[in-house]
Amino acid sequence: MNLHEFQSKDLFKSYEIDVPKGIPVSNIKDAIKVYNELGSKKIVVKAQVHAGGRGKAGGVKIVDNLNDLEHEVKGMLGRHLVTHQTDSHGQPINQVLLELPSEIKKEYYLSILIDRATQKIKVVASSEGGMDIEAVADETPEKIIQIDVDPTLGLQPYQSRQLGFKIGLQLHHMRQFVSILDKLYRLFCDKDLSLLEINPLIVNQDDQLVCLDAKINIDDNALYRQKDLAKLRDLSQEDARESQAMQWDLNYVHLDGNIGCMVNGAGLAMATMDIIKVCGGNPANFLDVGGGATEERVTEGFKIILSDKNVKGIFVNIFGGIVKCNLIADGIIKACEQCKLDIPVVVRLVGNNAELGSEILNKSGLNLTAVKDLSQASQTIVDKVGASL
Repeated sequence: MNLHEFQSKDLFKSYEIDVPKGIPVSNIKDAIKVYNELGSKKIVVKAQVHAGGRGKAGGVKIVDNLNDLEHEVKGMLGRHLVTHQTDSHGQPINQVLLELPSEIKKEYYLSILIDRATQKIKVVASSEGGMDIEAVADETPEKIIQIDVDPTLGLQPYQSRQLGFKIGLQLHHMRQFVSILDKLYRLFCDKDLSLLEINPLIVNQDDQLVCLDAKINIDDNALYRQKDLAKLRDLSQEDARESQAMQWDLNYVHLDGNIGCMVNGAGLAMATMDIIKVCGGNPANFLDVGGGATEERVTEGFKIILSDKNVKGIFVNIFGGIVKCNLIADGIIKACEQCKLDIPVVVRLVGNNAELGSEILNKSGLNLTAVKDLSQASQTIVDKVGASL
């Protein structure tokens, strides 16, 4: 789960981490009120969307009078911002953050994330912060400094000092940097974060280190114990299909292909998408209905898949362990009837009551094809979709 910049900065402030003064607004009336409250002619207007690259996409503007403020706020609210991290539709701007400007003497990059390969927490920093950090990583990777933190020991002060020296911090900034990083690390662990990013961390006009931007991702699996953070979720920034799937405990990820996939088990789902590609097709989604798939969840899964207008065929690949394949077959038939399905569906059932499930499908009289062999089933759906185009 992602947080908006203003939500992330509120968390920073709760850990006594310095950020510029700013207030989010969702309408022009509040924007005018906040502009007067901030007491500065020059104000930064920041679109609040779950995507990076806002500055280059026109989502960050500096104004120095009330007329320009009204113009920029009206121009942002209600429209979609397209950046290099969004699709062509962009993300809706429902709020903007009005913030006091900072004079930037120097920009740094700082982030904390989970490194699953090393099973440690990784801290990443660079002397080259700002909008082009991706270019720095590609062209001068030696300027990206990384340290691994053993979660059983925690971040040690000497590690923070080493990191500070390697990115070229001035000596008089070192104590503040160590303090900021210690607080950020505690925030990261306390709130079950998967990513915390500051780009840039700046030296401001008062020669102080300030977090000018803030990005936070929270581990979805930990939201049950982070109930206050879970309330901050902004569903308008998420794919509607993924949000709907979440309500049914389905794992759905939208892709750009035309063959819908329904599978039980993440590993089997990945293998299914791979073999569809090998056979010359393109998966339209990742959809894992889980080991305890029910008739209702299968029906809901079909509805989610079919909400993607690019889907021209569906491949169902189910291994019956806990779940009985005949119940899955009943769910597929019910889904096809409810959705008035007019595209081909190929089903591979293996395991518990697979023979009975295949028999039910073949006798349904619907556009369903049961195939036991995985390679043959994959090729069948690819061929059927190709023939219908």
